Amino acid sequence: MSAERFGGLRARIAAEAARLMYEEGVDQYFTAKRMAAKRILGAVEGRRARCRPADLPSNGEIREALLLFAERAEGSQRTRRLFALRIVALEAMRALAPFSPRLIGSVSTGHIRRGSDVDLHVFPAHEEALERHLRALGWTFDRELVTLQKGGQLREYVHVHVADAAPIELTVYAPRELRLRPRSSTDGKPIVRLGIAAVEALCARDHREAWARYLETGEVEGMDVLLEADEDEPPPGPFDGLLEDGGGDGEAPACPEPGEEDDPDQDYDPLPGFEGAA
Repeated sequence: MSAERFGGLRARIAAEAARLMYEEGVDQYFTAKRMAAKRILGAVEGRRARCRPADLPSNGEIREALLLFAERAEGSQRTRRLFALRIVALEAMRALAPFSPRLIGSVSTGHIRRGSDVDLHVFPAHEEALERHLRALGWTFDRELVTLQKGGQLREYVHVHVADAAPIELTVYAPRELRLRPRSSTDGKPIVRLGIAAVEALCARDHREAWARYLETGEVEGMDVLLEADEDEPPPGPFDGLLEDGGGDGEAPACPEPGEEDDPDQDYDPLPGFEGAA
């Protein structure tokens, strides 16, 4: 089955994957593209179809479809929310200054969607010092240890989830890693890490009037409304369980398993991005 034969199959899968990420809360590109492919290809001639790796969109194609979806759904409200998220990031970075915080991901690039959080890298000499600092700030946080395979080796990453006006996720690295330029799982390019001064310059450039008002008042008008979380969880939908293969039927998966159509590491990016974000 080829994209040429079925006229824009990659685009259809990309659009459906973007919808799943925006509306259903799917937060990984690989998961979204596999769910989308199963839904679309399962309708071909009334039977379950299979797809080739070439039929699956890249992470970058899904990201572009996701941005278009968000623009259509939110309009100018999205720009205001982006500024509010950047201010949340900036104020958090100032509070975390001893740990050389760097902003990455959708809030830095502007590629936000509903549910986007603030992704920061921090570089403490000792993790305990970071936790003591967070407690001294009075922040509510949870620690998560994530193990994943990177470059053929298992590595552990500490993620700290902070409750704020918008969710903040801190990924903890050793100070020596501040000099490294890890690559994005989305487009393969080095991840851009923004320091405090760079975020201030970004706000001044992209949100001139809102930034001027913030400097005068120290507040973002309507921030609570802009950043309020969805009150209800998305209801169960027809996509639930699509990642589960039929038990005991002997069929091969409808799409390649993780790592067969893309870099095996790009279904989870420890240096996110949503974002998250080829």
